[in-house]
Amino acid sequence: MHASNASIMRIPLWIKLLWTACVAVWILLYWRQYGAQNFLFFCDLGNLFMVAALWLESSLLFSWQACGLLLFQTLFVVDLAGTILSGRHLIGGTEYMFDPHVPLPIRLLSLFHVVMPLLLLWGIWRLGYDSRGWKYQTLTTWIVVPINYLWRPQADVNWARGLFFREQHAVPGVLYLLIYLTVVPAAVYYPTHRLLLWWAARRKF
Repeated sequence: MHASNASIMRIPLWIKLLWTACVAVWILLYWRQYGAQNFLFFCDLGNLFMVAALWLESSLLFSWQACGLLLFQTLFVVDLAGTILSGRHLIGGTEYMFDPHVPLPIRLLSLFHVVMPLLLLWGIWRLGYDSRGWKYQTLTTWIVVPINYLWRPQADVNWARGLFFREQHAVPGVLYLLIYLTVVPAAVYYPTHRLLLWWAARRKF
């Protein structure tokens, strides 16, 4: 009984409840602001996966999302912090956070990008790292990005048609898609996986 209780308490109940409540509000406001296709962004899918990860206390779900999100969410934080401190975007991608035409509640809810890397790393530290994570993220990419390519292509969700929300014309679109589906797992997910393996090995059991 004691071991079971210890397992249940690996993630505090208040974190589960708070994240779930915030995501519920976020879904309502984001749907109204951006529409259904916005929920296929990997960062937005990550919000939904994290609800399941917290309640199930799943190291696989934490690891899966970490492989896909850590790099990009960290770049978001760097650009946001750099803009606040220097007044200019060091990388780009957070311009809407300073746009008065975007409703303030939307911008405040977008701060989940700042919390997500910390929550992912904390969850892996608590639950351990599952080395299957990068493979699940790769499979997710192979499913989601072709949908982004075909459904409402003008939105260029996840840069399925070109970098930085601009459709590219340097190569045929299908070739770009195949390159994307190969390069991103190899250049982002797998190196993140290796880094997390090293980091998780330092975790004290």
